[in-house]
Amino acid sequence: MEWKVYLSGEIHSDWRQLLKDGCEAHNLPIIFMSAVTDHQASDGAGDLLGAEDNNFWRDHKSAKVNSIRTKTLIENCDVAVVRFGEKYKQWNAAFDAGYCAASGKPYITLHNEDIIHPLKEVDAAAMAWATTPEQVVEILKYIVSKE
Repeated sequence: MEWKVYLSGEIHSDWRQLLKDGCEAHNLPIIFMSAVTDHQASDGAGDLLGAEDNNFWRDHKSAKVNSIRTKTLIENCDVAVVRFGEKYKQWNAAFDAGYCAASGKPYITLHNEDIIHPLKEVDAAAMAWATTPEQVVEILKYIVSKE
């Protein structure tokens, strides 16, 4: 079986590549999927429908266009990994985790210990919490290769 893993959250570090490299090193049968990680492209997705003078409406249109991708990929994945980084608040990641929880989609959270408290509800619904990409690789290795 080829597993589909959706990668959600923080876009300012190389965690996605570390996961991909780690899984590739173990020859795991995984296809990775993700939201658009180019910040400008994601913020401007609504511009495809015409320019907006008001930032609220630009963001609103972009969120809707982006949600076509994220909703579809989350619904079609086997498991999601939701990363909360240090630099910014990832409200989109929290939304993705909530969507996973509400739809019964298993997910793994990935974040440092210093944000355990603000993410307690998100972590409570997760199937696992990891602090490093290497831990996520070990979890994925376990779930896709154990008989």
